[in-house]
Amino acid sequence: MSSEIEVVEDVQPLKQLDGVLANGNGYYGGGNNGVVGGFVDDESLRNDVYTVAAYGDLEKLQRLVEYEGRSLSEPDGLGYYALQWAALNNRTAAAQYIIEHGGDIHAADHNGQTALHWSAVRGAIQVADILLQEGARVHAADIYGYQVTHVATQYGQTAFLYHIVSKWNADPDIPDYSGRSPLHWAAYKGFADCIRLLLFLDADRGRQDKEGCTPLHWAAIKGNLEACTVLVQAGKKEDLMITDNSGLTPAQLASEKNHRQVAFFLGNARRLLEKRCDGNSRLGRLSKLSLAPVLLFIILVMLVTYTQSVITASNLPKLTAGFGLLAWMDVFLASAGLVMFYRCSSKDPGYIKMNALDPQNMKDSVRCFNEPLLKIEINNPILLAGNWSQLCATCKIVRPLRAKHCSTCDRCVEQFDHHCPWVSNCIGKKFQQC
Repeated sequence: MSSEIEVVEDVQPLKQLDGVLANGNGYYGGGNNGVVGGFVDDESLRNDVYTVAAYGDLEKLQRLVEYEGRSLSEPDGLGYYALQWAALNNRTAAAQYIIEHGGDIHAADHNGQTALHWSAVRGAIQVADILLQEGARVHAADIYGYQVTHVATQYGQTAFLYHIVSKWNADPDIPDYSGRSPLHWAAYKGFADCIRLLLFLDADRGRQDKEGCTPLHWAAIKGNLEACTVLVQAGKKEDLMITDNSGLTPAQLASEKNHRQVAFFLGNARRLLEKRCDGNSRLGRLSKLSLAPVLLFIILVMLVTYTQSVITASNLPKLTAGFGLLAWMDVFLASAGLVMFYRCSSKDPGYIKMNALDPQNMKDSVRCFNEPLLKIEINNPILLAGNWSQLCATCKIVRPLRAKHCSTCDRCVEQFDHHCPWVSNCIGKKFQQC
């Protein structure tokens, strides 16, 4: 069985512990920053550039550097730099000052991580912009092959990920040295919003790491039901059938890990998808026609039969004028009903226009002309507000409220209510105008 991914907190150096800065090894702060036993020594705040940078006290930082000659290019006792501490806490003024007074934006700690990596831990977008404007490498990797996009997904920083990809052309689908892309990490950690954004950015759902695991495998291993749901809804039947190096599917891994709800969901999803006919076959095309053409044909046959066998039949007594008018009125109403039925079946229910740009062509244009990947969406208020559930990974659009992707029509419908099999169409916004 595939072994689990190494816990990210053991790799990434910093996290928040009871309001006090702490690193992943359980030590507080830097080597000489005066944080002992979880309590901050006030004297140390006046004498330590690392702690001052972490708290963003620009006045004290200036005094330590300009009057006491403290260096900003040397690491602390644990190998961390002042610029990293400022980046972690989004201290923009301190970060700018450190860069201007000898701080190296490319300096890496013992894990090979730069200040840009640290800015992704808590989603410090403003500091990341300063670092990148000053020449930081957005594709810099640490000793594990983690780039800034990996770190952002490991900590669930969806807004930071969106910003770094859309504005600075960071690669949202780059694998680390174990073959795991940001989508693998988002699935493993259970950050559904990150998954939605990465799928919107056309990340590869079927990428297998060195252990043969796809993102869906890792979501199943950790029992992340919401992550599995998002991946399955955006994927295909083949995603559920891929096996890892030990020959196990995502459903089998979930069952082996005793995640019963996830195992049931994945198994049921596979059965439902297998029951669906192949759309390329004759039976598959017929099934996609649904009930509307059948009903139209039956009603039309009954109407013709009624006209020929009752109204115009020569072997039956002729109808009186009143009954004849009533009979032809029935034919007229039935014909009008057929026309309305056809309109309901063929009418646009409110399909939202899909992104005209093909994702692959967008990526090619980025490489060739250094254009932002999502230039048309970078200032979208929905994304700026963090409403990631309104992203559609299939249509590559930002959906308005009440819009939903119809799995039958494979389109997003505005003000979606339901898909009606009787009319073979969705019931949406434009049906209100009928």
